[in-house]
Formats: sequence, C-alpha cells, structure tokens
Amino acid sequence: MNQPYAVQPQPIFEVQPFVVQALQSLLGQTLVLETPRGSLSGALKDVKPDHVVVQGTDGNLYFVAVCHIIWIMPVR
Repeated sequence: MNQPYAVQPQPIFEVQPFVVQALQSLLGQTLVLETPRGSLSGALKDVKPDHVVVQGTDGNLYFVAVCHIIWIMPVR
C-alpha cells in the first residue's frame, strides 16, 4: 500500500495561562515554588509558557516545568 501522507507525531503539552500570568507578575522577585520534588526558593529570572527559571539561594539556575508547580508564594 502506498500512503501519500505520513503521520508525524506532535508533542502535546498543556499551557496553564493563569499560572503563567501570575508568574510573569512576579518576575524579578524572590519566591518559593512547591514541586513534587520539594520546595525551591530564589529569584524568578524568566517565565516561558512551559517552564520558569529560578536562581536559587545557592546561586544555581533551576528550570522548572510549569505543570510541576503545585503552589507559588512571593517572599516579601
């Protein structure tokens, strides 16, 4: 059989626009994120539709998938 069209797999990920919007409002601030692997404290450096970049209190950069964020708390 000759198939004229090959089906290409497409990656699917859920965008959580309200979580992303909340994170964007906290850009540059210090916060605490809770993930299934534990909490992370640091400065929010970047926000993308699928992940955030946090500079931890230890100076390391952490890339966290938005879908793994359980809760967010700004630190004043």
